[in-house]
Amino acid sequence: MNGNEIIKRLKSEGWRVKRVRGSNHMMERGGRVVPVPVHGSTEIGKSLLAAIEKQTGVKLK
Repeated sequence: MNGNEIIKRLKSEGWRVKRVRGSNHMMERGGRVVPVPVHGSTEIGKSLLAAIEKQTGVKLK
């Protein structure tokens, strides 16, 4: 799963892009901000994917 796929999934769960700085997209919902790295089609590592899932509460895989 790459960064763009993660962002698409988070948007479907009510998250929005707050800002973009470099390759980091800051996703926001309810005052919480979670960074999602986007490096083209490069896959996100398992541990980072698990951390994003834990912070957002959204099952990504």
